[in-house]
Amino acid sequence: MGGKSFTKSAVQLRPDPRFNDLQLSKFINCIMVRGQKATAQRIIYDALDIITQKLAKETDPNAPKESIAIFKMAIDNVKPFVEVRSKRIGGANYQVPIQVNAKRQQSLAFRWIIDAIRGEKGRPIASKLADELYSAAKKEGKAMATRDQTHRMAEANKAFAHFA
Repeated sequence: MGGKSFTKSAVQLRPDPRFNDLQLSKFINCIMVRGQKATAQRIIYDALDIITQKLAKETDPNAPKESIAIFKMAIDNVKPFVEVRSKRIGGANYQVPIQVNAKRQQSLAFRWIIDAIRGEKGRPIASKLADELYSAAKKEGKAMATRDQTHRMAEANKAFAHFA
């Protein structure tokens, strides 16, 4: 049994090379398909460059100046606060609303943004990602619709919250 055991501290996520941001590095890993990290980084950085070009044309004085700020704002807007979990009680299944912890909030936000861009066909993935992040920062888009749907489901099943 001489195998190497990895603890959480042994394999640590490094920040991304351009922005030195851990959250962006995690998102790059989520975008990555079949271990092609360089391709995933190129997609993310191209999308952030497109967002930078959009920000140059932005007339709103309250708008962020950097694309990484748009990325962070988009992730924060898409994060859900509550979700419904199915619970079986007395032979019946109830959709019970529960609070979402911070780690799951981030992973759900990543997943919903990625699902939104992969569901759309016909354009380069970098431009689809740029549009989705930009619209999510403005509280619009498919990922925000998914979050709102999740919140509506939790609100509708509020009566079963005591089963949590």
